[in-house]
Amino acid sequence: MISAAQAPLYEIKANLFKALAHPARIRILELLAAAPDTAAPVSFLLSETGLEASHLSQHLATLRRHKVVTSVRSANVVTYRIAHPKIAELLAIARAFLLDTLADSNEQLRLAQDLPSTHLPSGYPAGPSA
Repeated sequence: MISAAQAPLYEIKANLFKALAHPARIRILELLAAAPDTAAPVSFLLSETGLEASHLSQHLATLRRHKVVTSVRSANVVTYRIAHPKIAELLAIARAFLLDTLADSNEQLRLAQDLPSTHLPSGYPAGPSA
């Protein structure tokens, strides 16, 4: 059971994952993590993501609201930056998890394709070439 004192802490953590819960936001964060000083202008994010300006703005607002990115305006240029260096680490860990998961799936697929076709119910294709 979560105590009343702990609830806000878990809410902050949950909000972090809410901020990460869209592929476009992950892409934005990856672009920022790879940029010099983990910062990039909106024009760069627009060109690299291919998102419409209004959609990019909504995603950036979500990331700002959950304190994952910060923004600075200088004249007519708005630059976004990852708010905490651990966000880039979190992205790297997520990538490693993804690669490990895909490797496991690939190995399972290879093992399944190596099974003799006699193990398959009648009428079931024997493999990708069937």
